[in-house]
Amino acid sequence: MLLSYPILASLLGMLIAQFVKVPIHFLTSGELKWKLMFSTGGMPSSHTATIIALTTAVGLTSGIYSNDFAITVVVSLIVMHDATGVRRHAGYHAEVLNKLLVDFNRLIDTIKNPNLEKTEYRAKLKELLGHKPAEVFFGIITGILVALFTFHFYPFK
Repeated sequence: MLLSYPILASLLGMLIAQFVKVPIHFLTSGELKWKLMFSTGGMPSSHTATIIALTTAVGLTSGIYSNDFAITVVVSLIVMHDATGVRRHAGYHAEVLNKLLVDFNRLIDTIKNPNLEKTEYRAKLKELLGHKPAEVFFGIITGILVALFTFHFYPFK
């Protein structure tokens, strides 16, 4: 089964954005983290790259005056707003909750045994959920480039 060009472009946009997070993180921190390929957050935004690749592909195939393109533009704006807004703030909340959890466990341990020094018991909440505006911007660039590249080489438009 052949994938339609818009679906192929959006899936490639997601995969490429997820993959490049590893070398970008390595270049900025010197730390090689393969698990970034399967996580949210980071540079570039894979959600943005995915939806923008789809939007670009629909624009190229259906035209920028089509209803299909209009729908994908609106969904793209929602996804990008969510990435920089709601999901980013959820990450801030997770960071505060993780600090509260550490302090609470330390308080309980101190009450139970004043000489005992332990850390938290539960797994921390994921703090890297949303994106900075620059990460969304480079997700946009990634999505457009992937869609244009895919369009150029996709044989069945």
